[in-house]
Amino acid sequence: MTDAYIAGIGMTPLGKHWDTSVRQLSAEAISEALTDAGLDKEAIEAAWFCNTRLGVLEGQHNIRGQTVLRPYGFENIPIFNTDNACASSSSGLAQAWMAVKSGVHDIVLVVGAEKMNFKDKSEQMFAAFKGSTDLETFDDQLDSLLSLGDGLELPQKALDQSGQRSVFMDIYSAMARFHMKRFGTTEEQIAAVAAKNHWHSQFNPKAQYRFTMTVEEVIADRLVSYPMTRAMCAPMSDGAAALVIVSDRMLDRIDCSRAVKIRAVSVSSGSNRAPDEFEKHLTRTAADRAYELAGLGPQDVNIAEMHDATAFAEIMQAEHCGFAAYGEGGRLAESGDSKLGGKRPINVSGGLLSKGHPIGATGAIQVNEIVQQLRGEAGERQVEGARIGLTENGGGFYGYEEAACVVSLFEAPAKGA
Repeated sequence: MTDAYIAGIGMTPLGKHWDTSVRQLSAEAISEALTDAGLDKEAIEAAWFCNTRLGVLEGQHNIRGQTVLRPYGFENIPIFNTDNACASSSSGLAQAWMAVKSGVHDIVLVVGAEKMNFKDKSEQMFAAFKGSTDLETFDDQLDSLLSLGDGLELPQKALDQSGQRSVFMDIYSAMARFHMKRFGTTEEQIAAVAAKNHWHSQFNPKAQYRFTMTVEEVIADRLVSYPMTRAMCAPMSDGAAALVIVSDRMLDRIDCSRAVKIRAVSVSSGSNRAPDEFEKHLTRTAADRAYELAGLGPQDVNIAEMHDATAFAEIMQAEHCGFAAYGEGGRLAESGDSKLGGKRPINVSGGLLSKGHPIGATGAIQVNEIVQQLRGEAGERQVEGARIGLTENGGGFYGYEEAACVVSLFEAPAKGA
C-alpha cells in the first residue's frame, strides 16, 4: 500500500455569507487548495463533496457534488456525495484516504461546504438538526438523555433558559450535567474551554468570532440550556474547505517539503452502550484504532483540533482521546495545558465555538488548521515544534453518543525534504 499526503489546503473565511452560494464558497476553497498544491483541476482523478443542508434548505437532495463541481470544470471523474452529519467532510477524507492508500487513485479532492444562514429559513434550519438523530426513537432517546443529570442541584438561572436553539444543545447540556454529577466538573471549568477558544480565535484571520471573553463573561452570557450559555455553543456558520490528497508516487510533482502525511483515519459508528461505559464510547474506539494504525499514542500528539460544538464537548472528547483521565477533562481545561503555549494545545484555531461550525465543512476545516500547524505556517497561533496533529470530528446523535466519529492523525513534513 502507498502512503497518502495532504498536498494542498484551502478554506473560506467563516461567518454569515448571506449573498454567497455553496457553489461560490466551494470554488473559493478549491481554487486556494489547488494553488497551494501547485496543481490544476485536470490533475484531480476523483472528488468527494461533503454537505448536509443543500437538500433541506435549497431542495438539492441528490447529486449535490455534481451540481457544485461541474460548473468549476470537473468533468468525467468519479464524484462521491458524502453526508454524515457534522462528520461529513472527515468521512469524505476517510474515503479519499482509502482510495489513495489502496492505489486506486493518485490525486484526489475532498470538498466540504455548507450554507446555513438564510434570512427567511431559520425555522427550517433548526428543525433540520433533528434529522441527524433516529427519528423513529428520538423522543424516547431524548427523554433518557435528559434524565442523565437528574439529582444534580441546579441554580435558579437553570429555570430561565429560553430562545430558539438546536436540539443538540439540550443533548450536550444533559451530558454536561451528567459529567458534573458524576465527576464534580464545574461551570467554571466548562467556561474555561470557551474562554480559551475565544482567546485563540483572535489570532485566526478566517474565524467567525475574533474577540476574547473571560470565564466570568462566558458564564454571564445568555443561558441556552444549563449549563451552556451562548458563549459555550458553536455558531451556525457558512463556509467551505478543500483538501488535495496525493499518493507518495506523486510527491515529485509537488513541493514535498510542505506535504503532510496522513498517518491514520479511523471512523466509528458507536454501539448500544450504557451511559457510564465511557471506555466503549465511539470516540474512544475511533481514537484507539487511529493510534494503533499509526503506531502512536496520546503522548505523541502535539496539537489537536476537536469537535467542540459546545465547550463541554471538548472536555469529553479530550478524555476519550486519552489527553486526560475520565473525570479530569475539566481540570485539564483550567490548567492551561490545552492553551496555546501549553503542553498540548487544543483548538488553537478557535475551535467550532469561535472559529465557526459550517457543518458539512467542519472536518476539512479542522484538517486545514492541523496542516498549517505542521507546516509551521500558522502565524501568531503557531504551536512551536508540532510534529503530530490529531483531529476529532463527531456527527449526529444515536443512543448516548454521536452517531459517527472520525479521528485522524497527521505527521509534519520531514525536515530537509
